Amino acid sequence: MSEGQNGNPSVDVDVDVAFLKSKRGILKVAEMVTLLVASVCFAVASTPAYSAATGLEFLITLLLLLLYVLRLNKRLTFFFWPLVDVFNSVFAAAFFIVLNLMAVTSYAVAGSLVGGIVGLLSAGLLCVDAYTLFKNITFNKPRSETQSQDNK
Repeated sequence: MSEGQNGNPSVDVDVDVAFLKSKRGILKVAEMVTLLVASVCFAVASTPAYSAATGLEFLITLLLLLLYVLRLNKRLTFFFWPLVDVFNSVFAAAFFIVLNLMAVTSYAVAGSLVGGIVGLLSAGLLCVDAYTLFKNITFNKPRSETQSQDNK
């Protein structure tokens, strides 16, 4: 903490713009875009369960993106964040494959069909995210080395 202009303590926020330009950052943003589009399609089709599930995963992905962009994973070290991200990606991908296949096979409105197709694309992106994250995680290195690998 440092002193602000009026003598109040201020917190320095470190923003990692390079993460947004990395493969993982672009992948996270692509996940968010597809999840938002799927959520809007499900909302237009009046399928609140599908819309809520995709909206919730959008928020989780947004929080993970902010965690990495603001480098909070360096400050909050009580979790191994790449592993949390892998678990989220794996479980969300499995859940979205089932959810969106149900949406595609039982659609009554075109919005539900489009949302299901875009949701399946999102599930594919989540699978790629889980694979790339898990490929970088090694369990025999110190935490700081592994987390610095994730930004590559």
